[in-house]
Amino acid sequence: MKEFKTARESRLSITELMLPSHSNFGGKIHGGHILSLMDQIAFACASKHSRQYCVTASVNRVDFLSPVEVGELLTLKAAINYTGRTSMVVGVRVESQNITTGKKRHCNSSYFTMVAKDEDGNSSQVPGLLIQDEQGIRRFARSKFRKEAAFKRDTQFDENHFDSKQYTEGLSNENLKIELK
Repeated sequence: MKEFKTARESRLSITELMLPSHSNFGGKIHGGHILSLMDQIAFACASKHSRQYCVTASVNRVDFLSPVEVGELLTLKAAINYTGRTSMVVGVRVESQNITTGKKRHCNSSYFTMVAKDEDGNSSQVPGLLIQDEQGIRRFARSKFRKEAAFKRDTQFDENHFDSKQYTEGLSNENLKIELK
């Protein structure tokens, strides 16, 4: 196994025609279908980088920025943004394109944390990321910051250490009614 690999070595893209069978009741492409495609390309990208079977550990924030129409081409692009010891963050960008006008729209971007597994199902070491440009440093640093922020958020609201009195006043203008017993 190579000790370090560039993001370019495992970068992937796929394009698929959006069919009526992919649509929801509103006539737009179902978000679940798009998420499934995103997970597939994240898996392929992470597996290509690690040369191992990978599983999805988490998905960081998925915002649907614009709807995708039946008959449009959907292009998904994936690249490794961050590598830990056994995990990788795969950045996935989704764009739709109207076939007749050629107009492209950014539909969403998301970040999948993927973990490499060995033949026995144990987490397995992955090659590090060889960064060769400023964009790579930005993506790696952003992923590292996102990972640290998620850990802080998760521990801050851990039920064993949570003090509701710290938050009650800050919730006074929200659409809720608090009746503690």
